[in-house]
Amino acid sequence: MAVNPNEDTEFNDALRKYGIIPPKETTPPTPSPPGSPQLHEALSDLTPDELRELGEEVTDDDLQRTVDTFRRQRLVEERKAAKRARFGRVYPIGRDDYTREVTEASKINDEEDDEDKGTGVICFLYKDGIPRSDRTFVDLRTLAGRYPRTKFVSIVGNKCIADLPDSRIPMLIIYRKGEIRNQLIAWGADRERRLEELEALLMLCGAIDPPEHPADGANSSRDRDNNSSDEEEDDDPSSRMRSAATSTNARAAKNIRGPTRKGDDSDSDFEFDM
Repeated sequence: MAVNPNEDTEFNDALRKYGIIPPKETTPPTPSPPGSPQLHEALSDLTPDELRELGEEVTDDDLQRTVDTFRRQRLVEERKAAKRARFGRVYPIGRDDYTREVTEASKINDEEDDEDKGTGVICFLYKDGIPRSDRTFVDLRTLAGRYPRTKFVSIVGNKCIADLPDSRIPMLIIYRKGEIRNQLIAWGADRERRLEELEALLMLCGAIDPPEHPADGANSSRDRDNNSSDEEEDDDPSSRMRSAATSTNARAAKNIRGPTRKGDDSDSDFEFDM
């Protein structure tokens, strides 16, 4: 007599007990539906205007008070952020301004900060007409608007450092608390660099701080032209930062001195010590 091992019978149970037929396959449990988001999580994602509209629509008094409380908190946060947004663009400077606008400015603490961490200052040395320099200038203008608590300044390279060769352009010198934190020399000379790489590296250097509440759409235009593998990596900010840190041509030093290589216009000796 043929035995159907899939039948649920006492005879089959006995056969399974003695290992004559394989155990009965169990049906995996149906996963529970995801729980509803907590109220405070949902409200935290809303802007003050959205919270105001929601407060006008709800009829429950307790919920309305909760919404109003969240809205007042967000308004306080926005006013605080606006007060701390001291910069927001790239400021041109001259050599004589360097100590005041860069070194000394990096020592100034945000009046809203309890910690003595100074101000991030990024000095951009450039030259018009060099494509990688022009591209970096565009990226820095974007970052200056995105991180208005960080000071971005620009100066023509050879007006800051005498005889600075074009091979070292563009150069970024990153300060905080009166000290050079890092230097990016000939940024983009090895390959075309992305805005996200520069942004991640500046975060790692401590020159810019992640925003507490990113503005709506601030990240919507990022990575549109990347392939699928790049998109997967960029979903993880830490991966993007690690990638930038390991592939950058950044150098950490107090002074900059050109290497002595034959046939290279960077063999001129120059020092930077403002």
